[in-house]
Amino acid sequence: MSVCVVRAGFIRCCYKLALLSGTIWLRAVAIGASRWRTLALSVSLKMSKSAPTSPHSVELEDILEEAGPFGRFQLWQCGILLLPVIFTAFSNLCYVFTAGDVHYRCHVPECETAAEAVPFAPDWLRAAIPYEELPAKCDRYQPLPRNVTDETVFVCDADRFNQSVVERCSTLVFEDPSERTIVNEFNLTCNDNRWKVTLVGSVHSAGQFVSLAMTGLISDRYGRRWTLLLCVGMGAILANVRSFTTSYRAFLTLEFFEAMFGSTSYTTAFILMLELVEPKRRVIINSVILVVYVLAETVLGLLAMQFRDWRILSRVLFVPGILAIPLLLTTVESVRWLLTKGRQSTAVNILQRVAKINGRPPISQATLDEFCHHQRAKLERERNSGSTGKQSFVQLLGQTCKNRRLLLRVANCSFSWFTNAMVYYGLTLNSVTLAGDKYSNFIFVTLVEIPPSLAMNYILNRFGRRKTQCVSLVLSGVFCLLALTALKDFTWLKMSLFLMSKMAISLSFSTLYIYTAEIFPTNLRQSFISFCSMVGRFGSMLAPQMPLLQSFWAPLPMLLFGTVAILSGVLVLEFPETTDATLPNTIEEAVELRSPSKQAPAEAEKGTYSTPG
Repeated sequence: MSVCVVRAGFIRCCYKLALLSGTIWLRAVAIGASRWRTLALSVSLKMSKSAPTSPHSVELEDILEEAGPFGRFQLWQCGILLLPVIFTAFSNLCYVFTAGDVHYRCHVPECETAAEAVPFAPDWLRAAIPYEELPAKCDRYQPLPRNVTDETVFVCDADRFNQSVVERCSTLVFEDPSERTIVNEFNLTCNDNRWKVTLVGSVHSAGQFVSLAMTGLISDRYGRRWTLLLCVGMGAILANVRSFTTSYRAFLTLEFFEAMFGSTSYTTAFILMLELVEPKRRVIINSVILVVYVLAETVLGLLAMQFRDWRILSRVLFVPGILAIPLLLTTVESVRWLLTKGRQSTAVNILQRVAKINGRPPISQATLDEFCHHQRAKLERERNSGSTGKQSFVQLLGQTCKNRRLLLRVANCSFSWFTNAMVYYGLTLNSVTLAGDKYSNFIFVTLVEIPPSLAMNYILNRFGRRKTQCVSLVLSGVFCLLALTALKDFTWLKMSLFLMSKMAISLSFSTLYIYTAEIFPTNLRQSFISFCSMVGRFGSMLAPQMPLLQSFWAPLPMLLFGTVAILSGVLVLEFPETTDATLPNTIEEAVELRSPSKQAPAEAEKGTYSTPG
């Protein structure tokens, strides 16, 4: 009873800490941070630099400034849109516990009674079952025939078993009978069924892979807001239906479709949050999103610790997703998407609503008329150049294939995405296999992502993209390899190396999102980012299969993580440094891309952009 009370108190404290942290961050957004440099603004301003506009044109940023750069309206929108971020964290890593392995061993009828009421590790266990760090799961030593005329009490020791012969068993004893996952629910025990358990994570990543194309099509056709509602609602419904499945195949099918919807709302919510705030506040919004995502992963670990039955855990995690739909209906559509669809009147109504809720005077009709006129003219130009744009894209793609340097850059970037995804998710999934309590290990491994999320902006501006990407990858790989040396005999030191490796790969992954957007030409940028991200999904598909490799040779997963991360870190040095450099608009500019520090003075004056303080 005392253990339960302590655990419940611990969970309440962690919930209060998470809520307090979120409140502090949102307050920080409202107060402002004018000296923060925004990486998202850096990308957008560099892109706009090469496309000058009329000095009399009114842009969306001008309207947002007049309506209120960050007031009550944006604070409410950002607060509500953090809910899909939380649900995405639950969706992405829920299978760690719902399809997690459990500790069990063979029942030894010669030494114990019914399997339901016996201790998991009695003193005689090593004499009856093969032992490493834990007892073998489905193997036991062959018992020696007992002399029925011997009336002495049967003693369970090594003399009673033939330890040179190992046989399979059919009855199992579970360490924690209250812990229910699909392993014991659907009888997926022993090594013969291990591939079925690891397949769940790969199927989940496959669902995410499909969602990349699906979400883009839906959001472009029906809007960001309705895409968000669809993904959150369908993801929550499918996750709850999955909790009632009675077979492995049904579970696997729903796992795929739940991932296809439930894991895609993060990007949509991210875009909707950034579009309604002033540029200089976007970096702190980005930090808030990253921290909330990590705290949601931590809450997942705490809830899994409390609710050991996978069916109950799924309902606790995803029923709130259904209840959150009415709150999400209070959000507004992406103003930029409305403008691209020619719906200027709807966009203007939203901007007027922003000004009203923020306590600003209504935006003048003359300003709105000039804004709408400018947007209509821009749309007309795009429509007139639509056919030639498609042709030029094919031509540009052909030129890329002929350009060896840019082609190698695409391959190198794809390998970097693959490496980051495999190591990041591999370390997260392997955390539950470390010595000690798997729930605590999972929580610690997720919490170490907070420092890189907060320090990323300073590190990138201080040391640059290439150095940060290279050093973080190499450090992650070195820590993985050090965890295989004699240092692994010290449990605390092995855990520390594991956590430092996860911290380094988290910084690398966050940097990669920005770096990828800066090394490709404008007309091909989105295509190459999508391609590299899709290649990265293969890394996240491979990560859940690491337990199978571990069954062949225990150090193999960490050895693979370490060597691949170091190799990718070294190859990153082939990328150009892009800190404060103008984003390339053409293939030629992308090939010759260099940091301002590497350019001649005349070039640097002409082709650089400094992020505003």
